[in-house]
Amino acid sequence: MLHDPLAAALAKIHNAELVGKKEVEIRPASKMILTVLDLMHEHGYIGSFEKHDDGPGRTSVKINLLGNINKCNVIKPRFSTKFAEYTKWEKRYLPARDFGFLVISTPNGVMTHYGAKEKRIGGKLLAYCY
Repeated sequence: MLHDPLAAALAKIHNAELVGKKEVEIRPASKMILTVLDLMHEHGYIGSFEKHDDGPGRTSVKINLLGNINKCNVIKPRFSTKFAEYTKWEKRYLPARDFGFLVISTPNGVMTHYGAKEKRIGGKLLAYCY
């Protein structure tokens, strides 16, 4: 039993990138994992990905890797943050300005910290990728 499927998925992606694999399969897949993968795809860190239904309650995702990920991980504990505190979290988890992104769960849905800055809303920190 997995306690944190998002952490397991990001660790599997990061390990496959380190080894140099071109594809990785993540099982189980949830809506949260698919949303984070969609954000990573939009920013060019991973290639395309496909969701497969292996049966009732069993889903997996096959991801094409591009070799662009240096590090991706979850943020534990899931800190609550305000709009004014994003620079503090950027300094803590990202290596440089405008390099990578933080994934934030907001009342308007899961988005990057850039989108949350535009909308001027806070939320809970989920993960980072660069």
